[in-house]
Amino acid sequence: MTQTSIKNLRDNAAIEASSILFGKATKEGLEKLDEQTFMDVFEGVPQYSVSRATIEAGASLVDLAAEVGMFESKGAIRRELKQNSISVNKQKVSEDCTLTAADILASGCILVQKGKKNYYLLNVE
Repeated sequence: MTQTSIKNLRDNAAIEASSILFGKATKEGLEKLDEQTFMDVFEGVPQYSVSRATIEAGASLVDLAAEVGMFESKGAIRRELKQNSISVNKQKVSEDCTLTAADILASGCILVQKGKKNYYLLNVE
């Protein structure tokens, strides 16, 4: 690969990353990012670890978010869900949201977003 093609790949990744943070990105856009670019984009974002077995078994977003400390209480996340302000991998979710293996991105994470600017990463291990 030439220097120019490597630079073009990095530039395209940076543009894609910007659209994720500031635009109307989709789950498909998140899937396109390689693990390193994904982690670079979300550097500094609060991260929480969760076991793969928990996710594969199907985990309630309300229970999981409260368990790992993502939100101060189950009531707080339920209020946010009722206000339609929570997204999982850039897709709005309802109060009965269950996280499954299908929600795990190529980076091995699940992206949870509250509102427009608050991001959280669930690292599936």
